[in-house]
Amino acid sequence: MEKSVLVIDDEAKISRLLQLELSHEGYAVEIAQTGKEGLEKALSLTWDIIILDVMLPEMNGVEVLKQIRKVDNHTPVIMVTARNTTPEKVSGLDEGANDYITKPFEIEELLARMRASMRNQLEPAATTSQKEEKQQSKLQVDSLVLVPKTRSVVREGKRIELTPKEFDLLLYLMEHKNQVLHRDQMIQDVWGFDFVGDTNVVDVYIRYVRKKIDHGYKKKLIKTVRGVGYCIREEDH
Repeated sequence: MEKSVLVIDDEAKISRLLQLELSHEGYAVEIAQTGKEGLEKALSLTWDIIILDVMLPEMNGVEVLKQIRKVDNHTPVIMVTARNTTPEKVSGLDEGANDYITKPFEIEELLARMRASMRNQLEPAATTSQKEEKQQSKLQVDSLVLVPKTRSVVREGKRIELTPKEFDLLLYLMEHKNQVLHRDQMIQDVWGFDFVGDTNVVDVYIRYVRKKIDHGYKKKLIKTVRGVGYCIREEDH
């Protein structure tokens, strides 16, 4: 059965090229050329994956993604941007993008990222069971307490508000307490894909989380391991 792809891009030449190339690879492709049209199609039909340009008329790609994620947390979305800037990527990731690709790109790279994003949606039953088991208990590092089931974070009795991706990152750190985690390993496990040569996204999110859980406390829990990555632990070594 053909996998369905929605391409939301206002550049007619690029949209047509993607339609031809993806159709040749066996995908059923539909095109939308404005943000509003793309959002309408994204929500009215079921898609295996959505290719979403950031710069769109009527409604930008990040806002389209935000609206999609309000009702659909499952469909993989790959954002397309003409600017290789970290803040733009962070914005899209925080709204639930599965991957990013920068124009101009080779069709082979897009196809590889599409396969990876769709593959990551097919989580084995054993893994799901393990996650459910983890959600039955709380995680704690010093005075910081995280409860996966309720997605709550508290330090010294004070509730800490985190964005969904900040929470996922902190959860990952706490699940691997006292372990030094490489940046590329964190990208793969938290975001579910590789940002080739762009692991500074991890640094940006670590800064966000650190500001919320460590700022104002004498004991700092998130440690930087220079040249490697990060670790969360109760004491300095």
